[in-house]
Amino acid sequence: QVQLVESGGGLVQAGGSLRLSCAASGSFISIGLMGWYRQAPGKQRELVATITSGGSTNYADSVKGRFTISRDNTKMYLQMNSLKPEDTATYYCNAAVVTTYRGLYWGQGTQVTVSS
Repeated sequence: QVQLVESGGGLVQAGGSLRLSCAASGSFISIGLMGWYRQAPGKQRELVATITSGGSTNYADSVKGRFTISRDNTKMYLQMNSLKPEDTATYYCNAAVVTTYRGLYWGQGTQVTVSS
């Protein structure tokens, strides 16, 4: 019923910038907390940033000051500046979505690769 689709990933040089987007599609009533997660090869998925429906944000210490999370209705963005090689990972969109019931949804991910 609900799908989350990430876009905006790519290959960039260290110090460069990317802007990721997450778009929700399908039938839903509302979207609560949304967040970006990332997973590097051989590592566990980790939280990058979250944003509430009211706009309150939280960031992982590793990205604080470099990344900015935002949302516009049913779309969410992650502005990534001053990228580092250690930011290389697949980035996933996550959202708490209310349809007939409340559920948690994940996107398929978008690859971000940062070269030194």
